[in-house]
Amino acid sequence: MTHFLLLHGAWHGAWCWERLVPELDALGHATTVVDLPFDDGDATFEDATDIAVGARPDVEELVVVGHSLGAMVAPLVAARRPVHAWVLLCPVVPNLHGMPWDDAPNPNRGDIYLTEQTADGSSWWPTLDLATRAFYGDCSPEDASWAYERLTTMNARSLWDRPYPLTEWPAGRRVAVAAPDDAAITIEFVRHVCPERLGVRATEIAGDHSPFLARPAKLARLLDEASTQRPDLGVDR
Repeated sequence: MTHFLLLHGAWHGAWCWERLVPELDALGHATTVVDLPFDDGDATFEDATDIAVGARPDVEELVVVGHSLGAMVAPLVAARRPVHAWVLLCPVVPNLHGMPWDDAPNPNRGDIYLTEQTADGSSWWPTLDLATRAFYGDCSPEDASWAYERLTTMNARSLWDRPYPLTEWPAGRRVAVAAPDDAAITIEFVRHVCPERLGVRATEIAGDHSPFLARPAKLARLLDEASTQRPDLGVDR
């Protein structure tokens, strides 16, 4: 049995894995989900890592999955404690030598992040339509509405004002998973940076930015394979 530690992205929370957890359970795996402090402008990636590491179970077969901005935290967890694998899902792929977007294609498809902001830098999604365009393009209207109602604020004030905490990648199998229709983190970005930074080719799962909502059974099977097989799992059209 593998134990999956699931780390959400910006504006989201532990709730976003609600569709995926039963699918992983059905495959015989266990899961832990946590709320990361991406709504706290004083919190750093190290602070998020403290929370994730504090929640992780004391098991040998641990796989850390970081979605979107949570992909910046997954390798930091792997550096703190042994893991079997770390998986970057529709990821903001960390860069050991700069910012994630340095020397890479635009990670966003057009002007997709149409959020509103407060004076302290917190941002939120003003309409369901805008959030759907960014995150839930292939989800059912019901699932998109369900997710939108649960979105929180995001404040990145303390995330990008210092170098990434790692200077080399931690141990554990490296796996990247990307979606060809993703508008929030484009497939062009992930295809370009994963071989150069991680030394692996991203596995592709059909759809958009939120496969844990749109196709949780397929994502669970892919994660099951990622926990037992080689990093380069092929391409899912």
